[in-house]
Amino acid sequence: MDKEFAQKFGEEWVAAWNSRDLNKILSHYTNDFEMSSPVIMQLVGKPDGILKGKKAVRDYWSKALEMHPELHFKLISVFVGMSSVLVQYQGHRGGFSGNVLF
Repeated sequence: MDKEFAQKFGEEWVAAWNSRDLNKILSHYTNDFEMSSPVIMQLVGKPDGILKGKKAVRDYWSKALEMHPELHFKLISVFVGMSSVLVQYQGHRGGFSGNVLF
């Protein structure tokens, strides 16, 4: 993992979200990836806040995109780990967020 790869990945990840194209968004993930978020508990009622696999996440993100037609991300920074990338971005409500992808 190097800074150049991570930067390009972060730019493509944000562009995919801004396109609202679930296939483009999901292309950044493996078929068996897991995601966790407190919003999962609220939106789909999973008490552990964890979704496993593209099918489950696709359904969740589809619902989330429907609920937020104004969704737009602005890339702030990308950080490189040993086997991870942290994408820091500003969301459509002005707050800052980060996603760590392994």
